[in-house]
Amino acid sequence: MSDTTQPKKKRKMLTSFSIIFILLAIVAVITVILSGSTPDVTGATLGDFLMAPAKGFADAIDVCLFVMVLGGFLGIVNKTDALSTGIAVLVHKMNGNELRLIPILMALFAFGGTTYGMCEETVGFYALLSATMMAAGYDSLTGAMMVLLGAGVGCLGSTVNPFATGVASAALTGLNIAVDQGVVIGLGLILLVASYIIAVFFVLRYAKRVKADPSRTLMSATEIENAEAAYSNDQENNQEVALTGKQKGVLCFFAAAFIVMVISFIPWEDLGVNFFVAGSASHEETVEVTADDIVAQYDADKLGTLELSDDVSGSLTSTVTDNAGWSAFLTGTPLGQWYFAESTTWFLLLAIIIGIVGGLSEHEIVDEFMAGAGDMMSVVMIIAVSRGVSVLMSSTGLADYVLNSAAGALSGTSGIVFAIGSYLLYFLLSFLIPSTSGMATVSMPIMGPLAQQLGFNPAVMVMIFSAASGAVNLITPTNGAIMGGLALSRVEYGTWVKFALKIVAAIAVVSIIILTIAMLVVPA
Repeated sequence: MSDTTQPKKKRKMLTSFSIIFILLAIVAVITVILSGSTPDVTGATLGDFLMAPAKGFADAIDVCLFVMVLGGFLGIVNKTDALSTGIAVLVHKMNGNELRLIPILMALFAFGGTTYGMCEETVGFYALLSATMMAAGYDSLTGAMMVLLGAGVGCLGSTVNPFATGVASAALTGLNIAVDQGVVIGLGLILLVASYIIAVFFVLRYAKRVKADPSRTLMSATEIENAEAAYSNDQENNQEVALTGKQKGVLCFFAAAFIVMVISFIPWEDLGVNFFVAGSASHEETVEVTADDIVAQYDADKLGTLELSDDVSGSLTSTVTDNAGWSAFLTGTPLGQWYFAESTTWFLLLAIIIGIVGGLSEHEIVDEFMAGAGDMMSVVMIIAVSRGVSVLMSSTGLADYVLNSAAGALSGTSGIVFAIGSYLLYFLLSFLIPSTSGMATVSMPIMGPLAQQLGFNPAVMVMIFSAASGAVNLITPTNGAIMGGLALSRVEYGTWVKFALKIVAAIAVVSIIILTIAMLVVPA
């Protein structure tokens, strides 16, 4: 027997796919168990279970298509090196004033997080900022904080992030539940600003402490040694960098892409702003409606089974828009009424324009777009499989059973208890399903209707999900971007948790207060 002991292999955690498939199987088993005692629930067959992911993909096709196009868009932007060069230029211009750089860069990363869920795209910045901050007399952990917390609080306070609030809203609109995007964006901004202030405060305090006394770093001697070996002699941050004219053009169109998307998602007409529909014209149309028409539409909306005992007929007058205004020239839909289809068209167009402005060849544009879209396939499949869970729950009647049971248990519950309980529920569940898109797709078809049934605004529930899952994703080890970024900064996960736990706790408390107030004051 050998005297040497082989090191134990590191146990790998289950992937989001496995967790969701296990959840899908659990749902199927539960329906079988309940079908015997609950007449409203139909037991799932093997075919129902196997077909659920495919049906989920069909049900979420608009979201999936947008995610793929967004991936292609980002792939082309990254090929031009405009983002990385822009960050490097900013770093050099702040030479000697790196402390002022912290809130600026964290704000930029937060903007990326709140608009398009910037997460995996940040990995490349860990090395750059770790080297920069070490050269300025800080440690590599300071650089990691700037990236991770900046993008993290942006995702937590998502406004138009398609992977969080976008998927969650889509899950509810698919159930004919209207989601007020004005509430989502407004509440997202409040959460973003509050979380950003907390994060910047902690990072600045730590950076000042380390700058004044390097021995007060949270990093171990081994971590410091590894970071110095990797970055102390790194001369890249001392090299003069500059944006080319093409890269400046790319950044302008990159910013325009998300500015327009933000504008397009805000329900301007509901806010009394008719600027984007100026010049529109409409006329009234009257059509004859029969009993068969009503039944057909009822079935199409998946509202159940409708039987009409009497012959019903009549006429229906509706207003038809002939021209949706000047801002509808691109997609046929004016700004303020866009959703996934229009946004997909917009980002596809901007991807081509950015490729041309960036000087990419036709082959490079196509190749980078396809590669970027391919990088998003894991997200697309998670959305599809996750939506399969809700499809199975809906088709077997389990969703209605759970909803009615939960509504009965929470009947009479105050908005305070409901908001806090929902946040804690999402906080715990996010450790099991770290994918925000997966969590939104699985849970929102239950929690959104529950909030509406209890007289609360579903848009607030969307933000409860976003805030809770966002807080968890600041520390969860199942987040590949976190683990990869920390590795690049030569920071151990335990060191990060030691620093981040108090930030997460502070952000969670503030978020609960904000969301509870919103649950009470925002009308349903």
